[in-house]
Amino acid sequence: MASRLRFGGPTPNPEGGSDGGPSVSSKAAGEREGEARMPEPRRREVTDLGGGSEVVHIPRFLPRERAWEWFEFLDKTIPWTRPEIRVFGRSAIQPRDVCYVADEGLTDLKYSCHQPRAHSWNEFPVLKDILKAVHEALPGSYFNSLLLNRYKTGSDYVSWHADDEPLYGPTPEIASVTFGCEREFLLRKKPTKSQAISGTGEAARKRLKVATLQQQHSFLLKHGSLLVMRGYTQRDWQHSVPKRAKASTPRINLTFRHVLT
Repeated sequence: MASRLRFGGPTPNPEGGSDGGPSVSSKAAGEREGEARMPEPRRREVTDLGGGSEVVHIPRFLPRERAWEWFEFLDKTIPWTRPEIRVFGRSAIQPRDVCYVADEGLTDLKYSCHQPRAHSWNEFPVLKDILKAVHEALPGSYFNSLLLNRYKTGSDYVSWHADDEPLYGPTPEIASVTFGCEREFLLRKKPTKSQAISGTGEAARKRLKVATLQQQHSFLLKHGSLLVMRGYTQRDWQHSVPKRAKASTPRINLTFRHVLT
């Protein structure tokens, strides 16, 4: 499995200042009674998936209290819907709440025979604040659309898929910010054509399952975290958020994307 984890350098702080915190020692910082404690450094974990695919994970992207303020706003203010979609020829209610926000004039998003209404950023100023924080953390990136998902309980989920719609281009960058309940985010390598062709029969299916498990990654996405998929991740990998019985409180996830114009 072509994978390695490395720790990157400082990440810009949406609250101001640098990721590394103050340059004074903890002893000096504690000399003045009542001095405000600086935020902890935000660790940037980079996983090389091989073949030009990469995942960046910043577990403590947002200050905790600010993230909870934004969670409350999103939970109560966003016009959530739970649409009917079509999967494998069958109609079903999507197993999570969704909302879509995008710049005016972009190509319409459509998935599983569902075309969500595109809301304006101006309807929800908080989303522009979060977008600004994401742009500051990812210099050179530019996002013009946002798909919001709300998982009310552990029964809500997203099945294996790739965000490989043509409107995102061949190497889309997708930045995912999590609020609320922590959930497991899985990545698995897509089967090759030869694996798919030879995957008939029980023995072949078992071999394919074992090979898939050997090329799988798991990330625990906590409140206020940021995860970014880059390069050919959507072409070569699939991702999911599986059901989890112990996840009893809501999770809100914001996935920022760039639609080609």
